[in-house]
Amino acid sequence: MISFNQVTKRYPGGHEALSGVSLAIEQGELVFLTGHSGAGKSTLLKALCRVYESSDGKISVAGRIAPLLEIGAGFHPEFTGRENIYLNGAILGYSKQQLNAIEQEVITFAGLEEFIDTPVKYYSTGMYTRLAFSLATAMHPDILVLDEIFAGGDAAFMAKAKARMHDLIDKANIMIMVSHDHLLVKSLCNRVLWMDHGKLVADGPPEEIVERYLAGKLDG
Repeated sequence: MISFNQVTKRYPGGHEALSGVSLAIEQGELVFLTGHSGAGKSTLLKALCRVYESSDGKISVAGRIAPLLEIGAGFHPEFTGRENIYLNGAILGYSKQQLNAIEQEVITFAGLEEFIDTPVKYYSTGMYTRLAFSLATAMHPDILVLDEIFAGGDAAFMAKAKARMHDLIDKANIMIMVSHDHLLVKSLCNRVLWMDHGKLVADGPPEEIVERYLAGKLDG
């Protein structure tokens, strides 16, 4: 479970990227964050993942978080894909024994058999995406956090990724994602949070909230 209680993130100069946000996310929810650029979506995710410390309020988390906030974050460009499985896996909290057990499955799911021993500095954005997602989801994390992670993904991998996310939700995990693909959101998520100027302004089912967002309507 995730709980935000009156969480505020204030930057030097007084700007509030988050302003008194309160919410609770339960097991089995796949939550989509929507809102214009600068609405506070990425800041909320980074506060959840402890990249940022909140200025006020309290964030409570039960379970291990696997964050995918930036393509290639936690990867060393000079290391091969295989070496980065172990480097990034350690950052995610996996033991070497656990990583040994999932290494081949990660490589196969990502479709990188021919390139796994190539330094990742030569990888395309899509290859980074596939490797990062495959690793983060291989151990079925309690909470998966995705920030525009599929921007560089291809259609075939997207289909595999969606199936895996549904599988995680069936196992009562939590996922929170930011994406500009509203069709993906409608087909995948079961809850949408609309943020505007650092505040949570609407919360409900995808069909309702996405349509209101696209129509630009904040009132009921």
